[in-house]
Amino acid sequence: MDPGAGARKERPKPREPAARLEKAKQRSAQQELKQRQRAEIYALNRVMTELEQQQFDSFCKQMQGTGE
Repeated sequence: MDPGAGARKERPKPREPAARLEKAKQRSAQQELKQRQRAEIYALNRVMTELEQQQFDSFCKQMQGTGE
């Protein structure tokens, strides 16, 4: 029974600490990229919304001018 128990203890350690650290770094980099992309998307959305509002205001002024 002892040899079987020894084999079981070795199985849960398939990765070395260096591989685990590398995977953690990759996950961290991926999260940072997602956060940056999300911030850029929100900034672009804000700019586009402002532009759309400016164009709408301009259109309304133009329509009021032609109505008179």
